[in-house]
Amino acid sequence: MKFGAMVATKIDDWQLIVHAENLGYDSAWVPDSQMIWSDCYAVLALAAWHTSRIRLGTGVAIVGTRDAPVTAHSIASINRLAPGRVFLAIGTGHTAMRVMGFDPVKAPEFREYLRVVRGLLRGEEVAYTKNGETHDIRFLHQELGFIDTEHEIPIYVAANGPLALRAAGAYGDGRISAGNEPTERILGSLDRMREGAARVDRQLPDDFHTAALTFSCVLEPGETLESDRVIDEVGSMVAAGLHYWYEAYQLTGQDGFIPDAVRDEWEQYLRHVEEIDEPPERRHLRIHEGHCTYLLPEERKLMTPNLIRHSGGLIGEPDAIIHQLRELEAAGLREVTLLPPMASARKIFDDFATHVMARY
Repeated sequence: MKFGAMVATKIDDWQLIVHAENLGYDSAWVPDSQMIWSDCYAVLALAAWHTSRIRLGTGVAIVGTRDAPVTAHSIASINRLAPGRVFLAIGTGHTAMRVMGFDPVKAPEFREYLRVVRGLLRGEEVAYTKNGETHDIRFLHQELGFIDTEHEIPIYVAANGPLALRAAGAYGDGRISAGNEPTERILGSLDRMREGAARVDRQLPDDFHTAALTFSCVLEPGETLESDRVIDEVGSMVAAGLHYWYEAYQLTGQDGFIPDAVRDEWEQYLRHVEEIDEPPERRHLRIHEGHCTYLLPEERKLMTPNLIRHSGGLIGEPDAIIHQLRELEAAGLREVTLLPPMASARKIFDDFATHVMARY
């Protein structure tokens, strides 16, 4: 099992990635979300210059906000600073698009984007379509060192739904899921990715990387989920799960996907949203406030022990977390990457490294 540190993308706190490297984390993931954080490639450049071992990449790059050649060029520029330890994780843009009131890109556009980026990062010439016109493109001046496509940049596709999973199998070197999945779902996701690979006459490689975005709180002996410290350290991610569910509910018009175990908390959240003093067409400006960064005071009351328990995070005393990790690894997961709230990031990374990673 590998361990990743995902950070709130803050340009003047790039030192957090150096701290993660010193703690022994294998990778640092820097999110690309233009309306809530700093620019991910600027942060990656600073981190690349000041680290020597930790793998660096996006967590995740967003298809809907940058053209495919721009994304390929940006990550290849980072690869020039940290050759051979750079990856590109990429997704359709849940938060980055919805925080502007738009839906993530559709599956066909996502697949085409991945095809273009993959070809360019291999140093190839590819057909690229923009504004209805198609032209062949390739990176020029590669021999002058403006970018690095000589050292491989693996592509990790953010995927939970069936179409994205098949795209990951077709064009990805790995996959990152939003949240931990139970064993049966991990196995089902791998089957979908194998289907996607087969459709383009590809076999999913043995070293195909599987990662999960999650969060953690190492409990002290006897500490309960009602602890203020626990809520402080996991609340922003638990709330982000509610934000995600709400957007899915708005998109589909149904909420049958909500687990029965947290139905009460879900209905309480719906009432909370209805009380927001904004018309529905402007709620996107409020739904993602604090997203994965801090917990809003008005959302704190929703953080029940029951909701936290069913949130999918790595929450428990060290032995319990290690047991959970071993089950995930046995099912095929190869990396967990933790995204803590900004104010507690160093402490959470420290606790997990000391009490879990050192014993795993």
